[in-house]
Amino acid sequence: MKTTEAVAVARMLDEAGYDGMVTSDHMIYPRHLQSTYPDSGSGTPPWPPETPWPDAWVLTGAMAAVTTRLRFSNAVYIAPARPLLEVAKQVATAAVLSEGRVSLAVGVGWMREEYALMGQDFRTRGSRLDEMIPALRALWRGGWVSWHGRHYDVPEMMIEPHPPSPVPILAGGESEAALRRAAGLCDGWVGYAYRWDEAVGYARRLTELRREFGREHEHFEILLALLEPPTPELYLRARDAGITAVMCAPWMGAESRSGGGDGGVERFRGPIERFAETVIAKVRA
Repeated sequence: MKTTEAVAVARMLDEAGYDGMVTSDHMIYPRHLQSTYPDSGSGTPPWPPETPWPDAWVLTGAMAAVTTRLRFSNAVYIAPARPLLEVAKQVATAAVLSEGRVSLAVGVGWMREEYALMGQDFRTRGSRLDEMIPALRALWRGGWVSWHGRHYDVPEMMIEPHPPSPVPILAGGESEAALRRAAGLCDGWVGYAYRWDEAVGYARRLTELRREFGREHEHFEILLALLEPPTPELYLRARDAGITAVMCAPWMGAESRSGGGDGGVERFRGPIERFAETVIAKVRA
């Protein structure tokens, strides 16, 4: 999908009754990449250097402007690669423009080069993210706000506009530290694409950790993709297993048939509407 097509696709998803849309995040692709990509045997990312990564919050604002019910989140946003106040300002603005239809899904990332270019410490990214989560909630309260912690020190100030309602914060990542971050500090967890048994395994582990933190009765989102062919029965099983949302891309067939760019944005409408009729409607029924 082209960057310029995302806004029109968001409108189609909104009209067809989908729940939400997620954005991905990278700042750059360095000419000389030395960081090791963790999910590849070769250590290099599967996408080419010229792959576009539009800014998540600029894109969210544009999509929110043409939709009325669609929610927006990330899979995932590398928040500790940015200054705390920058993240607070961007997410708060998107929350206001969308009238509360955003959540923030954060992860620590893997590319050291991005952190260096943004002037952020790669080595402390995990502990800084653990502090950033409650700090963001404090800064989003509105009025005179401040934060004093180990990594961040924000004097009393006003940062407006502030979100009209609390912004849910989810955490991504498969490590034990990431799962504990989600269960102990966040409102949910974002995973990747899994076979059924692996997906259920993560849901069970998160339930165990939430119980350990005394949070088993709080609402908690689990968002991931399933590698099995999508059917209403599969998604109902996922719901019963504690998975609250499943990521999908019903237009993937249209993308491959068109070479990813030919045919205009209308090539997405048919797959989006068919998936809504054959899967989403039946799950909700």
